[in-house]
Amino acid sequence: MLENHILKKLKSIVGEDNVTVESHDMLCYSYDATQMEFLPDAVVYPARAEEVSQILKLANSENLAVFPRGAGSGFSGGSLPKGGGIVLVTTRMNKIVRIDTENLVAVVEPGVVTFQLQQEVERLGLFYPPDPASLRFSTLGGNVAECAGGPRAVKYGVTREYVLGLEVVLPNGDIIRTGGETMKGVVGYDLTRLICGSEGTLGVITRIILKLLPLPETKKTMLAVFSSIDGAARAVSAIIRGKIIPSTLEFMDHTAIRCVADHSQSKIPETAGAALIIEVDGDRDLVEKQALAIHEIIKTMDLLSFKAAKDAEEAEELWETRRKVSPSLRKVNPHKINEDIVVPRSRVPEIIRGIEAIREKYSVPIVNFGHAGDGNIHVNIMIDKDIPGEAEKAEMAVKDIFRAALELGGTMSGEHGVGLSKSPYITMELTPAQISIMKAVKRAFDPNNILNPGKIFPD
Repeated sequence: MLENHILKKLKSIVGEDNVTVESHDMLCYSYDATQMEFLPDAVVYPARAEEVSQILKLANSENLAVFPRGAGSGFSGGSLPKGGGIVLVTTRMNKIVRIDTENLVAVVEPGVVTFQLQQEVERLGLFYPPDPASLRFSTLGGNVAECAGGPRAVKYGVTREYVLGLEVVLPNGDIIRTGGETMKGVVGYDLTRLICGSEGTLGVITRIILKLLPLPETKKTMLAVFSSIDGAARAVSAIIRGKIIPSTLEFMDHTAIRCVADHSQSKIPETAGAALIIEVDGDRDLVEKQALAIHEIIKTMDLLSFKAAKDAEEAEELWETRRKVSPSLRKVNPHKINEDIVVPRSRVPEIIRGIEAIREKYSVPIVNFGHAGDGNIHVNIMIDKDIPGEAEKAEMAVKDIFRAALELGGTMSGEHGVGLSKSPYITMELTPAQISIMKAVKRAFDPNNILNPGKIFPD
């Protein structure tokens, strides 16, 4: 619980209506998609960088932990107030400051919802590609802090490719600006890239400068169903080897397909071993040509069926199959542990076979889907925590899955970050020398360790 003089100062900074210490209010800020819960001591809602600065100066002087938070949609516990402290919510900072149609740049505040920006720029014939699954409610500040990805990353890259500059409040309250509105700039260290993906441990983002692209003329969506996982994986490599870079290449294994079979308008054969949702975008003539070429390239790779959407309505039906995977997993078991490993895309069959062996070893259901185009597989371990021993088996399975990905030249996180949930495993991927350098960077930014403490690095 905060002392009265601290609470009074917080209210003087952001206004009495923008601070809460009521348990029923703070409960909403105690959890994220990981199902972990930690109740904060207070929640504050600043509206300007200057207010964030004053909050952090106060926190430094009183040795209080501060946890930046956007929409709280993360999968790694990155915004959770473990140990108590102040949750600093950026959702009031939600203005699209400017969209520059000549220089293809947008300036936004961190509380802008990703989908809102996409709609605004598309109305002007422009395009902001990053599309995390949570885009309809996640905020851009959180996307930058986690370096969010999404299905379109195979062609367009992840969030960091579009962040040109930032306004950031450092843990001591200093306000700095990194990068700018130019497409080039190499003066000094690249602090913009350092902060992008730093999970709120180095500073609080209060303004973002984003690169935009021209909006593609059209897109075409296809559903390809294969009798084997190997066929689907070979198809992914063959498409790209054929000099076609789809805007999306989404993968579902046979278990994921079975989960959505009864709820999808796209009828998938029961013998399906895997499916790909493939989308290409660009000029109309090129898109049609690429769709025909893709079918030709993959038709000898254990292909069971292939459907190309004729219009937007049919495309939506195909995407409906992919979107229903995650919510349908509760049919398998009530609790989900969602990890997002990455391997070189040519090794996707190996990691899937490895995961199947782990599933048999621990007798736990595992469902795989994700972004096959860049080798990013979402591994969902489905358990019932009320059954004794299930949680422990899942924890051992997670460690084995991370080890399998690393042995194939991969990583244990492609877009979810480390946060709390993957912190115990970070030494599996990073050497002591790497961790030491990262900790030194953290100390340089935050010597008193008040900003999002306990995240990324094991205690």
